[in-house]
Amino acid sequence: MKKKIITIILISTIGFMNTLLPVKAETPYKGYIEETETKNKDKDNIFTKEVEKLDETKQIELIVSQVLAGTTSAEGDEFFAEVSQDVLAGSGVLLPKGTIAHGLIRNIIDPKRMGRDGYIELEFDYLITPDGREIPIEGGMTSKLSPAKSVSKTVGETVAHTAIGGVYGAAAAIEVLGLEGAVLSQGYSVLGGAAIGGVIALGLSLFRKGKDVLISPGDEIKIKIKSSQNIPVMTFEATKQKEIKYDGLEVQINDIFLEKDPFDNLNTISLDLIIKNNTQTDFSSFDIALINDLHNSYNPSIFTDYKNSLAMKTIKKGENVSGVLSFTVDNPNRSHWLVFYDKRYHKPLAKISIDNAKKELNITDLTKKKKKRKK
Repeated sequence: MKKKIITIILISTIGFMNTLLPVKAETPYKGYIEETETKNKDKDNIFTKEVEKLDETKQIELIVSQVLAGTTSAEGDEFFAEVSQDVLAGSGVLLPKGTIAHGLIRNIIDPKRMGRDGYIELEFDYLITPDGREIPIEGGMTSKLSPAKSVSKTVGETVAHTAIGGVYGAAAAIEVLGLEGAVLSQGYSVLGGAAIGGVIALGLSLFRKGKDVLISPGDEIKIKIKSSQNIPVMTFEATKQKEIKYDGLEVQINDIFLEKDPFDNLNTISLDLIIKNNTQTDFSSFDIALINDLHNSYNPSIFTDYKNSLAMKTIKKGENVSGVLSFTVDNPNRSHWLVFYDKRYHKPLAKISIDNAKKELNITDLTKKKKKRKK
């Protein structure tokens, strides 16, 4: 009962953060909300009447919502994660993005000598979909490296430490005996110093502990389901995000790309847009942002070299423009909306779902879309 109450509270919190509030009456510009939430739809429009199995052939990608660490977590602790990508089946969606997974920490292994890292084993017992369905599952994952990878990692680091120790040992021999001593001993003093240094370093590496396990909020994990469960397939329309439309403003997303930022991190979402501004207001880049489902806001990036970049430009009333807007975000796999704000009150006039655009463009996983673009 306690687990279910916590789950309901968590889902209610996420639902509240995802709620799009209409513009207040005092705002001189008014948008309207386009209803696409499943709870407002007829049941016949939610499901495709197909039934698919959720089994071990389906891999589920999750975003962890809390810290799981070997130093602070304990076996038996419960945690929550969120499905980060739609699980597709048939002609629709088996598990929509945003589904909450409930799990328990089954085992925590502390780091060992010889640089062996600690690891954690997780198990999952049920899912809660955005439309309130509870689905019992049996699944799990471990952060433990495979034996081959673990051995190669330990041996590789041990060899590295030994080599470094040898260098320091040789340097110490030259420092103590000098170059003349090295010459008179025909180099044996240097070799001996290198050997002693290598042995010392090898001994230290054998006693060096590996790293503690740490899974941070926002980290992604992948699980396989052990059990087999029949689940009704949802329609694509039923899983669409809610949007705010603004009379006279037409925004068409032609393509979505995931690109690297100036620090070589793959975390910049670029949108190829056509914008028709038939409203009575101008929109500068300061009036446009990308926000995610946690209400984090990202301004257009100026670190792009697109000739048709819309960053630092003003879209004037009555003007039609096409170009690219890029946003460097924390996690590209979260839900995002392109938002146009009212200058005076900074309230959202239009809110366009990136997830909806991905469905229309048939982009199933943005992190795998690394297409090269002409700039």
